[in-house]
Amino acid sequence: MAAETIPQLFLQSVRKFQKADAFRVKQHGSYTNISHKEIFDKTYHAALGLLTLRLTKGDRVALLSENRPEWVIADLAILSAGCINVPIYTSLPAAQIAYILRDAEARAIFVSDANQLSKILEIRSNLPALRRIITFDPHCAGDEAISLDKLIETGASLPNPKSYEEMISTIGKYDWASIIYTSGTTGEPKGAILTHWNFVTNAITCVSIIDVSREDTFLSWLPLSHVFERTGGYYTPLHVGATIAYAESMDTIPQDLIEVKPTVMISVPRFYEKTYARIMDMATSGPRLKKYLFFWALDAGRAYVKQKLAGRVSFANKLKYAIADKLVLFKIRERTGGRLRFAVAGGAPLHRKIAEFFYAVGLPILEGYGLTETSPAVAINTFEAFKFGTVGRPIPGVEVQTAEDGEILVKGPNVMLGYFKKPDMTNEVIVDEWFHTGDIGFIDREGFLSITDRKKDIIVTAGGKNVAPQPIECAIKTSKYIAQAVLIGDKRKFISALIVPNFDNIKKYALSKQIPYTDMASLLKNPKVHEKIQSEIDRKSENFASFERIKKFVLLDHDFSIDSNELTPSLKVRRNIVEKEFKEHIDKLYEEDEAF
Repeated sequence: MAAETIPQLFLQSVRKFQKADAFRVKQHGSYTNISHKEIFDKTYHAALGLLTLRLTKGDRVALLSENRPEWVIADLAILSAGCINVPIYTSLPAAQIAYILRDAEARAIFVSDANQLSKILEIRSNLPALRRIITFDPHCAGDEAISLDKLIETGASLPNPKSYEEMISTIGKYDWASIIYTSGTTGEPKGAILTHWNFVTNAITCVSIIDVSREDTFLSWLPLSHVFERTGGYYTPLHVGATIAYAESMDTIPQDLIEVKPTVMISVPRFYEKTYARIMDMATSGPRLKKYLFFWALDAGRAYVKQKLAGRVSFANKLKYAIADKLVLFKIRERTGGRLRFAVAGGAPLHRKIAEFFYAVGLPILEGYGLTETSPAVAINTFEAFKFGTVGRPIPGVEVQTAEDGEILVKGPNVMLGYFKKPDMTNEVIVDEWFHTGDIGFIDREGFLSITDRKKDIIVTAGGKNVAPQPIECAIKTSKYIAQAVLIGDKRKFISALIVPNFDNIKKYALSKQIPYTDMASLLKNPKVHEKIQSEIDRKSENFASFERIKKFVLLDHDFSIDSNELTPSLKVRRNIVEKEFKEHIDKLYEEDEAF
């Protein structure tokens, strides 16, 4: 019988694969293996333990933790007990966590460590529904919280407990599995209600079109609180018996890649953009012969990929690519551990130039499209159906069409039930079973979907011209001197931008041009630096219409961050926050022109 719920999917995987290295985690400086059996035993006993806390089917249980095996145990225990998981980003401050816990009416919460526990204790008096706190760190246990180990011990010591199969038998495919609060680039977060079947059908469908198996190893580092990682980097590999290894932290990913040697990785475009910038910087700053060899090899890779995607590679290109790979390209792949078969990109647009670069060096990125409300996958490129500049064709069972204004509409088993406690908002976005995504795009003659931008982010200039900021921002970020860009210009006479430079490369440029400076702020005020950035913007904007091009810009002396609330936990820019924060700088760009 095919799995219809997440606990069924888990149980089938444990019975079928019984792997000794189902999960891998770094402890005391090296990676150690955790078996399916160990995860199953702890999950089963933790679920029994939850039932002793008088939690009942349908109760909401929050999960506030970084990626680690305990996240999986807690998630599966919550779902196996018939409860609903409310995952929360660890980067959120106490006040935002309080909003989610109050709105969800969470009765219990799992926390990872003392830092996260302190946030909950700070707001607990304002959370009347919250009865229990369970901590992964046994040193934090006490009067306020019990440890996960104690919860597991309690469940294991019960006389004549229900079997796991009996426990999960009452859970139906359309029962709620999770309420995931959107990161809220504008307004307050909304809780998307996802069922067991939303998740299961999405994972099973993706496996039917992308070849992954028990032989694969996934490196997990995107927050499991994000639906992209949860479905793509957790439920999907769990279903096929692939190994899941957890990165120690975002800062250690380069070293973790080498140690884990993953075959599959899931990430947002920001990671690929930074990796591309580092590789290009190393290539262009080396000796002339090394630089020539790098770009020769890259051209050979691009020619090979072009013919490969067309269905036929000439002998000459095969030979040229083999030489290029042996001399240059394999060295780039070695930095990812040497076994990476492909990566997946989602959550934001990936610039075509970056996608072509990685495919050329032998690291294809399968770009897809989805949202929290669609569990998440709607469309994805596959090796059998791949097209640069698109997010692929809709996955089987999911229908996609565009409205008159270009908005993408989605219908299928992956679409959420609605927003928790927000029926009016639900009725606005789900009309006749079609989910209105808020994204603008189009489907080409071959059935490939392309995303233009978020509907709400489209800039309408004072002259009535519509400008989609994301394609322009993605293009100029391919410059090694530009790390971030946010376009401005709604109801204004022209397009301007907030630019975060690549600080390392700007410093190198200043050194090469003998530009004196005392700190980054003083360097960014130098006219020569402004001229350089302007030339880079102009060079990267050649394919855009004149009204779409950036006429003025502000250079910022710090990058956007999650801590400052400028980025969502999935690294998307909160445009309304950024525009408000830098309003004075933005207004100055337009003062002279708007004075006439």
